[in-house]
Amino acid sequence: MLEIGTDGRTWILTGPRSSYALRLTEDGELLHLHWGPRIALADAEELAGRQRLPYWPFEAPVDGHEEYPVEGGPRFTRPALSVRTDERRGTEWTFREYEADGDELRLRFTDGGLGITLHYRLRDDVIERWVTLVNDGPAVELLRADSATWTLPRRTEETWRLSQLHGRWAAESRLVRGDLTYGEKVIGSRRGHTGHQHLPWVALDTDATEEHGEVYGCALGWSGSWRIAVAQLPDARVQITGGAGYDESGLLRLETGETFTTPVFAGLWSDGGHGGASRAWHAYQRRYVIPDADQDRPVLFNSWEATEFDISEEQQQALARRAAAIGVELFVVDDGWFGARTSDRAGLGDWTPNPDRFPKGLKPLADSVHALGMQFGIWVEPEMVNPDSELYRAHPEWAQFQPGRKRTELRNQLVLNLAREDVQEYLWEKLDALLSSAPIDYVKWDFNRCFTDAGWPGEPYPQKLWVEHVHAFYALLDRLRAAHPGVAFESCSGGGGRIDLGVMARTDQVWTSDNTDPLDRLAIQHGFSQIHPARTMAAWVTDSPNNQLNGRVSTLRFRFVSAMAGVLGVGGDLTEWTKEELAEAGEWVELYKRIRPVVQRGDLHRLRPPTGGLSAVQYIHGDEVVVLAWLQAQHYGEPPAPVRLRGLDSAETYECRETGEVHRGAVLLHHGLSTGLRGDFDATVIHLRRT
Repeated sequence: MLEIGTDGRTWILTGPRSSYALRLTEDGELLHLHWGPRIALADAEELAGRQRLPYWPFEAPVDGHEEYPVEGGPRFTRPALSVRTDERRGTEWTFREYEADGDELRLRFTDGGLGITLHYRLRDDVIERWVTLVNDGPAVELLRADSATWTLPRRTEETWRLSQLHGRWAAESRLVRGDLTYGEKVIGSRRGHTGHQHLPWVALDTDATEEHGEVYGCALGWSGSWRIAVAQLPDARVQITGGAGYDESGLLRLETGETFTTPVFAGLWSDGGHGGASRAWHAYQRRYVIPDADQDRPVLFNSWEATEFDISEEQQQALARRAAAIGVELFVVDDGWFGARTSDRAGLGDWTPNPDRFPKGLKPLADSVHALGMQFGIWVEPEMVNPDSELYRAHPEWAQFQPGRKRTELRNQLVLNLAREDVQEYLWEKLDALLSSAPIDYVKWDFNRCFTDAGWPGEPYPQKLWVEHVHAFYALLDRLRAAHPGVAFESCSGGGGRIDLGVMARTDQVWTSDNTDPLDRLAIQHGFSQIHPARTMAAWVTDSPNNQLNGRVSTLRFRFVSAMAGVLGVGGDLTEWTKEELAEAGEWVELYKRIRPVVQRGDLHRLRPPTGGLSAVQYIHGDEVVVLAWLQAQHYGEPPAPVRLRGLDSAETYECRETGEVHRGAVLLHHGLSTGLRGDFDATVIHLRRT
């Protein structure tokens, strides 16, 4: 709900549990008033009446109070907007008008020929913010154009605590929390994609637990280089500023008549602790962000760890038969099916089937997979090119490069300059033809290296490729989805290197990490769940020992229960599994299909984190409850403390579908009793239904 003050200068957006208010002063300053529990319009107007900006000789009166700080004038906080022309730098803007459209508010400002519109859109308790810049005057260079600045309430007697997700390849999305100190904390990516090192999300609290306390969270929807800065100002106020691009070297140059729209930077306030904030983020994404989120994702098999580059049609058919026998619903051929792709040294860019491996194309294999009752999927990496490829030999200028410098190869490949229209059209033609050549139901879209030599010889403003590459990636995905509406897409970037709200809006699931070790994955999945729902989190059961990474030995039981916390997949070499292992795998797949609606669509409660000993998560959907529990170790022979389930009605009874036991709403899970855990490094699934 959007309400407007009687003088047209106070605005308040109110969701089911929270409110957000701002005020334009008589002097034309746009000030932040409130973000937190629900308040009325009258309360917001009272806050506006009490707003008195300080003035000291060495302090800027608007610092820490301003809704969207621009560069210029008496301001010393980090500016969200920094522009320059041939004559001057900075912004001196003037308010023009506001527009109200349902739950969206638009505030329009001008600075000479530059139009600046601040957008606010309410999605339940999530506020989406972004900025549109329209240039009707001489050329303007955008050095920095952040999507939003978020201002937290002043807490002079308490210490803010910052939560973030950090990592690296094979160790993504690990949660860390620590006290926020004076100054700035900056996270982001300089790599051209979201990156393995940080997810574009932060949360702040003072005393929140998993289920209680206030939490403020912000998440950026951008799949390129980005930056989020969290600043505790000298007066103890906290502001969070974020957007596309990492530094102020220049985003774009807007010529006369050109427009730039920033990505969405979404904010959420919750009084339900970190778990309540996560559930609100998950519900928001399922309802407003993820395509077809009401459709459960199928159990898939991926051929990569079984075959790597050594593939053939007959071999894939043999794997498909075994996958179908254990209940797999989607069979995916990974890298190695196209061009001269017998290793990672050649073939990227040549998106036609290898004639030796698939002499009649992909259709015969796809038809045989469909005949087995499964969908058929394929792996691609469209934004990359091998120097040893027909594409590169024809168009070496299509790769990103700096003139006079060595072209850096990582994984024996270069990055295509997707900002070029001819590259965009080439990829559209190749991928559209691929999806039209065979009954393909699913595409795993990979991105296996960062930008290094991000040059564009001959382009007057080459820096724009950092932004335009992402826009072109989005446009290509949107165009393919429109032309092939039955095809699902997965985002992958060497694992979790491209996970954000922007790519979530265009793909059906994401590859969380190349690390498929079931124990390592518990911490990765715990961090991922802080912001993103299980419905998007692809997880595989692979071979033991884990030869891809650490050689750890684990039971099939532990591997399956770990992967069942998201979208279940299988990635092992099924031709090497024993009859007993295949039979057990079939039972786990069957169980997952029963609990899948609860896991993929339910509300998540993190019962105990994966820090050692017993860890567990719980999902609630309607009358059904699913608990996944993992016992990593026992110490001194002492069993872990019982785990109490959450979110259940204490007046109701719940029956365990596996054992028939009936429990009251305050269910306690005991090691070796209700959980069925038998010993160290064990795992179990509990499925309850309200009676």
